[in-house]
Formats: sequence, structure tokens, C-alpha cells
Amino acid sequence: MKKLLIYLKDYKKETVLAPLFKLLEASFELFVPLVMAAIIDNGIASRDMGYIGRMCLVLIALGIIGLTCSITAQYFAAKAAVGFAAQMKHALFSHIQSLSFTEMDTVGTSTLITRMTSDANQVQNGVNMVLRLFLRSPFIVFGAMLMAFTIDVKSALVFVAAIPLLSLVVFGIMFLTTPMYRRVQNGLDQVMGITRENLTGVRVLRAFNKEESEIERFEGTNNALAQMQKAVGKLSALMNPVTYVIINGAVIALVWTGAWQVENGAITQGEVVALVNYMSQILVELIKLANLIVTITKAIACGNRIQSVFEMKSSLTDPAEDVKDTSDVKDTSDVSGMSDGRRTADGRGTAGKGSVPSVAFEHVCLTYQNAGAESLTDIDFTAWPGQTIGIIGGTGSGKSSLVNLIPRFYDVTKGRVLVDGRDVRDYPLSELRGKIGMVLQKAVLFQGTIRENLRWGKEDASDEELYRALEIAQAKDFVEEKDGGLDAYVAQGGKNLSGGQRQRLTIARALVRKPSVLILDDSASALDYATDARLRKAIRDMEGGPTVFIVSQRAASIRHADQIIVLDDGEVAGIGTHEQLLEGCPAYQEIYYSQFEKKETAERTAASSGR
Repeated sequence: MKKLLIYLKDYKKETVLAPLFKLLEASFELFVPLVMAAIIDNGIASRDMGYIGRMCLVLIALGIIGLTCSITAQYFAAKAAVGFAAQMKHALFSHIQSLSFTEMDTVGTSTLITRMTSDANQVQNGVNMVLRLFLRSPFIVFGAMLMAFTIDVKSALVFVAAIPLLSLVVFGIMFLTTPMYRRVQNGLDQVMGITRENLTGVRVLRAFNKEESEIERFEGTNNALAQMQKAVGKLSALMNPVTYVIINGAVIALVWTGAWQVENGAITQGEVVALVNYMSQILVELIKLANLIVTITKAIACGNRIQSVFEMKSSLTDPAEDVKDTSDVKDTSDVSGMSDGRRTADGRGTAGKGSVPSVAFEHVCLTYQNAGAESLTDIDFTAWPGQTIGIIGGTGSGKSSLVNLIPRFYDVTKGRVLVDGRDVRDYPLSELRGKIGMVLQKAVLFQGTIRENLRWGKEDASDEELYRALEIAQAKDFVEEKDGGLDAYVAQGGKNLSGGQRQRLTIARALVRKPSVLILDDSASALDYATDARLRKAIRDMEGGPTVFIVSQRAASIRHADQIIVLDDGEVAGIGTHEQLLEGCPAYQEIYYSQFEKKETAERTAASSGR
């Protein structure tokens, strides 16, 4: 929590002035009992109405000055707290954006959302309350005790006995509730996770008629959170009654002692009233301090949770300098001698010997954090500029894991991934990802216009460039039909578009930046076969000829690729052209024949041979 206070550095003036004005207010408040004592002893005792009037004006002046100081202090405190929270949230969001997929998977989205919202708000409230009351309340408590000593030492000893008892209660409860509030926030994470899961998957829930079971699961988690909140609430609730008992006992002792002192002529009646007023001030301030302690306890627990995110380091290191020394890069240009189909096809875009591969995997292995086994094992292949690489395999075979290594969403655990002959770990991340157009499995669009979504690929893209990308992505027609064209509204997540429209727009978004490597991770699953074929042909005919990786469950989508990589349980089952794999790769045969009849395949092969 202490490390978060760095975000107050731009509000040093406010953090000084807020408690300063509160102390001024408290100082004027401490004079009020003395004025009241003077009114009783001098004005009322002698029935001097003029004196009483003058003293009443003094009370009004003290009230107005105190109110002005209080409002000024609250202004500075609020300004500092809001500015602190804004800077902290900005830094936290930036830090979260710097984390790799590994950390995001480990922490969980719901936890990060809770820490960005609920936890940050609790810390903001804590900072605001500390600046306003943390010095004022102790100042009033000890100030009232000192003022009591100026009136009568024997009576003031009651304050000396009461204040340590009150401090013991307040800080004891704080010590006990701090870890309990931390558990409450963790419980809130779980409730947030279930809520998010159910809201995003509501269609699946209703399709399987699982509403009742999910309601029961939510109620179980929510009830557990409620029980934790009740437990910490009960403990915190003890603070007020216990402090009241101590204060009221002190008042009784004070009146008893004061009565004897008045009878003996040691003090006046007005001074007894002043002592009781000072004790009442202490009571009010300790109640405020008790509530402040609860707020601070929550803020500390939440601040520690936020700090734990800041202390989380990304497993991906971003090189500070652009390393251009590629002398240690293995020469993978000569592939003529590769066995078992691991050679480039003689089609369009194949580079000659001596050129640099667009993408190369050198005996790559990948193990996810906390995973028991490798997700990818000994992946080794080369993709040349302009080639189309198809990646196919069963569910869970590692297709997405493979392409996620190219933009370095995850780091390899063994081997190397090279882009343009250079290890991806040597690239600054912005430079590496600037070369790559990535279309993920889930088509994600953001609230705004079509133009704004497409310009994620290139911020200064012209309308001509946008329409060219839409044309290649087979999306130009439906965009032109919409009211506003490129300025047509896109709802959050693209909910006002069909699945196929969302996929085509995300493909266009990737094409706008004209990447040298284009990755389509099962991003045409919602397209019909004819549209999918037109899309692949348009990409092949693109100016500049990017190296294209197509991840698909459809054999038809990758059959014309220059190389097809067949994955089986994270390992390469075969690499080659469609014809080569159909002859010698059982895994590819199983996938292909499950989608096409053998007789039809044989007829097509015969017809092709006849031509």
C-alpha cells in the first residue's frame, strides 16, 4: 500500500493544505468549551446580558471560521484523492496491458476488473478520509485532554485513563479486521467471476437449461461472501458500543469528580461543563476515528491487492534496443533435402536459396505455466515470403498455441521462433507486432464506428485503404449497404452484426496495416465455403504477398496452401502439400476423409490427372 502513495506526488500542496485546514478547524473547535465556561461563570452568574451577547458572537465567529476551514480542507482532500485515484488507475491499466497472456491467464479477468474498480474506489475513499480526519481526530482527542489539564489536573486524570482504553479498542479491532477485509475482497472476486461468466455465456446457459444450477452456484458463492461480510461487520460494529461505554463511564467519573471539586471551590460550574464538553468532543472524534479506521482497513487491504498486480512482472521482456545482429541465425534457406514432406512447394511466392525465411520454427517447445505437460513439442518448419501455410489438427492439438508464438503472445520454453531471420525475443514488441496481422478465433469489435474499428490496424489509414481492406475481406458490400457506410455504428462486441460480418471486419482490420505476416486463426469459421474461397484468393492476390498462416478445421480451407502442417497432440504429424499428405500422413487422411467421401476424392484426383 505504501508504494501506491507515489501517485500523490503531484498533489503535495493539497496533501499538506487539507490536514492543515482541518487542524485549524479543530483548533477553533477546542476554544468553544472555554467560551461556554466563560458564559456560564461570568455572564449567566452575574446576569450580564451584554457579556453573554458578545460571547455568543464569538461562538458564531468560531463556527463560521471553522466551517470555512472545513470546506477548504474537504476541497483539497477531494482534489488530491480523485487525482491520486486517476493516476493510479491509469498506471494500473497500463501495467495490465504490459502483462503477457501468461499473467492474464493466471490472475483472471474478473480479479483484474475488481482491482481496477472496487479496490481502486476503496483506496480513493481511504486517501480522502485520511487527509480529512487522520490528523484532526487525534488532534482533538489529545488537544481536549491538554485543555482539560489547564482547567483542573485531578479531573483531567479521567481523560488519561479513558484515552488508552479507547485506543486499545480501536486499534485492536483494526488489527483483527484487516485480514478479514482482504478475504471479503477475494470473495468479491469470485462473485465477479461467476457473474461475468454467466453474463457472457447466457445463451449457452439457456440453450442447456442450466439457469437453475447456475443460480444455485451464484447463491452459494454470494452467501459465502455475505457470511464473511457479516462476520467482519459484527466485529467492526463492536467499536461504537464499546467506545460509548468507555466514554459514558468517563463522563460519569468526570461529573462525580467535578462535583467534589466544585464543592471544594477548586473549579467552577462552567469549568465542569467545559470538561464534559471536552469529553463529548473526544467521544464524537473517536466515533469518527472508529469509522475512519474501518475505511483505512478496507483501503489498506484493497491497496495491497492493487500493489500485488503492480509487483507482477511480465514473463515477456521487451528489448530496450533494436538488436539487428543476426549473424547467429541458422541458415534454413536450403530446404531441398528435407525429408518426409518438409520442403517448400514450387508454387507462387517461394524464395530462392540464400533468402531469409519469413517465419521459422527451430525445434520449438511450449509449456504453459502450471501445466503438467508440453502443449507443443519439437515444432520445426520454415515459411518463406509469400507462402500460404495451412495448420490443421484435432481439437486441442495446439494449432492456436503455435501461431500465438509468432507475435510472441507466449514465449517458447525450448527452441526459437524467427521472423525475417531474427529471434522474436530480440524484437521490441511494438516492432514485431507491427509486422504481423493477427485475426483471433473470437471476433472482437469495439463500440464505435466501422471506421474507428478498422483504424486499429492503421491509425492514419485513408478511406481508400479501408475500402481496399474491406474488399479483400469480402466485407465491402455489406458495409456499403449500411446507413453511414464506414461511419455505421458498431455496438460493444459487435453485437449488432452477424457472426460472419464480425469475422470479415476483424480480417479487414488486420489487412489495413498491410502486414508482412498474416495469421488467420480459425477466423473464417462463420463464412460459407464460397465466401471463404473468395477471401483466400483475394489474400493470395494482395499486393506485397504476405506470408499467410491459416488455422482451420476445414480441409478445404487449407488444401491449396503451399505447406500444410498437421498437428496431433502438440506434435507435428506431417508437413507437406495436400497431395503429399494425402498419400503419406494418416492423421491428415483421417481429417480429410471425415469431410470428403473417398469416392469423391478419388474422382477428383483422377480428373486432375486426366487434365
